[in-house]
Amino acid sequence: MQFAANAAPPRNMADLAVRRAIALYAAQTWGVAAAEIQKLAHDPLELVTRAVQPVLWLLLFGEVMAQIRGVAPGNLRYLDFLAAGILAQSCLFVAIFYGISAIWERDLGVLQRYLVSPAPRSALVMGKALSAGVRALSQAVIVYLLAVILHVGIRFNPLAMIGVVGVIILGSALFSTFSLIIACIVKTRERFMGIGQVLTMPVFFASNAIYPLSLMPAWLRAISRANPLTYEVDALRDLMLAAGRTEYGLLADFGILLGATLMLTAIAGRMYGRMGF
Repeated sequence: MQFAANAAPPRNMADLAVRRAIALYAAQTWGVAAAEIQKLAHDPLELVTRAVQPVLWLLLFGEVMAQIRGVAPGNLRYLDFLAAGILAQSCLFVAIFYGISAIWERDLGVLQRYLVSPAPRSALVMGKALSAGVRALSQAVIVYLLAVILHVGIRFNPLAMIGVVGVIILGSALFSTFSLIIACIVKTRERFMGIGQVLTMPVFFASNAIYPLSLMPAWLRAISRANPLTYEVDALRDLMLAAGRTEYGLLADFGILLGATLMLTAIAGRMYGRMGF
């Protein structure tokens, strides 16, 4: 009894140390994210310019393709089917070019200040990924407003909308981290822009964003199933649309997105520290 009483304090101290370490890590991550989010607050014009692309896709492409029957699965209207895909596409376009900011930071000397801070490299990467998710949420507001105007069957259930926020943040974190890895490899703005443009459209078109997988040839269907954007779109269709259904299941969608994000964060954390040299 006396031994058990003496053993309790070290265990409590160990638990307290773990909680403090987690709280410190979260604070460091949020500090990086908050700095990135402030940049968006000082440049609201970016929100306006990024609104153009989803408007064009929904109003032009969506209205034209809606005249073709049998594209959307089941009884789902094509505009409804497309709305979730365009939301995922908008978030992808925000995130995939996020790595260029890291190159700018290196050139301006900001990256060196990050690297000499006591924060772990993974916390720096997670902070940037979180800020990319917050930026992408502004795209969600635009797409939701357009969807309401176009009479898309939106699901306004509060839990479903919280799920949409989670999917957007997770998907944006994934692709922004992937973008950061590319930036760590190429290290120049010119090379990054070229590679980013080459990668963006294949990732978008090799997914279920604008047409169902059932219409794809077998080889493209196999590529789409290995594409994280496919699972982001699948989750958004189920959570965003009143008549939407998930093909893979929300648990699988979230699990794949989370697993890919954690893997890329670990890789980016190791590479980010060497980018400044």
